[in-house]
Amino acid sequence: MERRIYMSNKELDRLGELKKVHEKRQTAAQAAINLGLSRRQVLRLSRRLRLEGPGGLVSKKVGARGNHRLPDGIKERAIELILATYGDFGPTLAHEYLTERDGLRLSIGSVRNIMIENEIWSSKRVRKQRVFQLRPRRSRKGELIQLDGSEHDWFEGRASRCTLLVFVDDATSDIMHMRFVRSENLVDYFIATRGYLEKFGRPEALYPDKHGVFRVNREGALSGTGMTQFGRAMKELDIRLICANTPQAKGRVERRNRDLQDRLIKAMRLLNICTIEEANAFIPTFIEDFNRRFGKPAQDTTNAHRLLLTSHNLDRILCFKNDRRLSKSLSLQYNNVIYQIITDRPSYTMRKAGVIVLESIEGVVSVEYNGKPLRAVPYHEVQERAEVVSAKEIASVLEAKQTMRRGPSKRHPWKRWRGPAELAAVNS
Repeated sequence: MERRIYMSNKELDRLGELKKVHEKRQTAAQAAINLGLSRRQVLRLSRRLRLEGPGGLVSKKVGARGNHRLPDGIKERAIELILATYGDFGPTLAHEYLTERDGLRLSIGSVRNIMIENEIWSSKRVRKQRVFQLRPRRSRKGELIQLDGSEHDWFEGRASRCTLLVFVDDATSDIMHMRFVRSENLVDYFIATRGYLEKFGRPEALYPDKHGVFRVNREGALSGTGMTQFGRAMKELDIRLICANTPQAKGRVERRNRDLQDRLIKAMRLLNICTIEEANAFIPTFIEDFNRRFGKPAQDTTNAHRLLLTSHNLDRILCFKNDRRLSKSLSLQYNNVIYQIITDRPSYTMRKAGVIVLESIEGVVSVEYNGKPLRAVPYHEVQERAEVVSAKEIASVLEAKQTMRRGPSKRHPWKRWRGPAELAAVNS
């Protein structure tokens, strides 16, 4: 029975040239020039053709074990771990955990091929997107800090949805600061910004979106200063506030949010983190490891952060400040409460005077006149007005409202049942 030989085009070309050499139609030197080989290699191939026939020209590597083939058992172990623990991980992240946590020595390409062969992962189809002009990075660390809040199911159902506030440096793409909060609101932005300032100092500029915390979005607003409480605080700290026009404009923090929704979620899952407090305690360790892997060196090693001055009292700056004017009786209204000013000086000197009402993030209210504190006593609470809530806070507000008890208690007189005898006594 004849044996079928499979040859490549290159091997067929060699067979044709070597036959001419055997038939004395050309020399070995001419065949070497035509094939791009040395004369010695042509002589070796000619000898192999004479002894073994055309099959001697077929590469000996065909059907042999590859030099870089995985050792026996490693591939099966990797598939078992990926299916059990890392089923929804990407190849790069799965490779990191397989190497550092499980001690398997595999390349990223091997992990990717394993996941594709077993239909665990598939590459996403490239979508046609808008083209945005590239913006070069800032040269110094702290020159521009991109800021964003990412609402997501960070605990994968182990706890309620919450928001992660992220500060990313534009020059290095380092995550500078993060904090989990219930919703994206002014108080939590004040707390997160204070944590950043106390750790790094004052950056030259912050780059958030057009959320109502940072920008007055009502066109033609006639009342107020045209500046939000957060904007006023940044102005007092000499930090420039720039609002991005599109999400792509602050793409570095948006891409970090995408990475965090993959890596941070899985890291917290493996550690069984189920509360915001536990997550905030884990954040410093995660940031250090993340920046070590993905941080980029700045073009200029100079740090653009500035120290906080002695005049920067964060308790007085990162708070609610509102202007009020005293009445003839030296009273003012703030948050549906009438405050009476108690003073030792003649009252007529402060009639219609302008004062500043300060409310700390803890809810403590104080009044200042010409930079000096006044004694303000709550006098009377007026009817509560309708609450104004932003779209990003509505979920947390409704959740808090649902937990409150509604309606009269079970022991309320409306709930008490009266028998016929009691009703007759009441009617008589």
